[in-house]
Amino acid sequence: MTSVKDQPWFMAENVQRVLDVMNGDGAETRVVGGAVRNALMGLSVNDIDMATTLEPDAVIARAKAHGMKPVPTGIDHGTVTVICNHQPFELTTLRTDVETFGRHAQVRFGTDWAEDAARRDLTINALYAGMDGEVIDLVDGLADIETKTVRFIGDAELRIREDYLRILRFFRFFAWYGAGRPDAKGLKAAAKARDGIATLSAERIWSELKKLLSAEDPSRALLWMRQTGVLTLVLPESEKWGIDAIGPLIATEAQLGWTPDPYLRLAAIIPPDEGRVSAMARRLRLSNAEGARLKAFARAPQMGDGMSQAALKRLLYRHGRDGIEIRLRHLLASARGKAAAGDLEQAAASARLLVLLEMVTSWEKPLMPITGADVIAAGAKPGPQVGEILKLLENEWVEGGFAYDRATLAARMEALVATLKP
Repeated sequence: MTSVKDQPWFMAENVQRVLDVMNGDGAETRVVGGAVRNALMGLSVNDIDMATTLEPDAVIARAKAHGMKPVPTGIDHGTVTVICNHQPFELTTLRTDVETFGRHAQVRFGTDWAEDAARRDLTINALYAGMDGEVIDLVDGLADIETKTVRFIGDAELRIREDYLRILRFFRFFAWYGAGRPDAKGLKAAAKARDGIATLSAERIWSELKKLLSAEDPSRALLWMRQTGVLTLVLPESEKWGIDAIGPLIATEAQLGWTPDPYLRLAAIIPPDEGRVSAMARRLRLSNAEGARLKAFARAPQMGDGMSQAALKRLLYRHGRDGIEIRLRHLLASARGKAAAGDLEQAAASARLLVLLEMVTSWEKPLMPITGADVIAAGAKPGPQVGEILKLLENEWVEGGFAYDRATLAARMEALVATLKP
């Protein structure tokens, strides 16, 4: 028998306490989903969800009786979050879908574990662990864990029609947990039902896309999304731009120890066009910070490995770090990819780009030594003239490599102010 009993997360005091409280007296509660899946795949376990034969009111009553805090986070669908010593656990009553319409489904509570497993999306997400830690597999998920196969439970087309977001989840879980070629039935069903993605909210689409792009290596998933037409639907900006840059970028991240960055990867597969990037940010309802970072990438000037450090510092001062850093990382990944294919010139270019990138990551914007108050104190009248003088001084300071000190700029300022006096 397969078991998670010896794993520290399962034997942790809070987990055992919740299981003790929610089992017995005719009730059964099991850990389900991602915690079991990750444990069996040797991955870290974070959130711990549970399935139970107890109905929500009974979960709430037991939690309160044992000093835990119940929160009815999704009580209409049978979900109660139980907080034990500040750690949250989602407990969901076993259920059967009576009618499904996307994210919102009419459910009937029950006690049949096979029915509960059958209504879930993927086999690797439908494994249970009982109080004794033994893993209970009702959908042949253990075999798929072994082979890293991401497969829908039962009829793939039916699972997708229940919620079209499952198309994106299929590719997301393949990016994180799959190996080889995606399940053929899943691919066929995703391609056939892809137009249903249009019924999904922008927030749900972006959430799945961002999670997919955060995987260690999403390149194969993106390739199959492209093949099935799904990528063009969720990210039309990528259609003519392509995804060829993803492979070298992923390889460079791994070689240089970069943390996976979904925004860096997204920028690699969309054109650096501010208008299109802005439209994409609105369509997917990105946060202001997310949109600003991607628009900074689109606005960033063209650069090359032959750029001097002085020129790069000027660009950083005038354009900010975010967009320039994304551009340099892309350039470095491209150069390293070509170098790996035997291009010696690109090997040298990648070395120069790496130096520039290191400078960017450690760069701090210098503070202009002269302010508007200084210009006014020197005799300029408040108004447009102050701004004009400041702009001239700043430009000379930047072009001089930020080397001029306050005294030098003050002398130049006084000369400029003197030309304004009658």
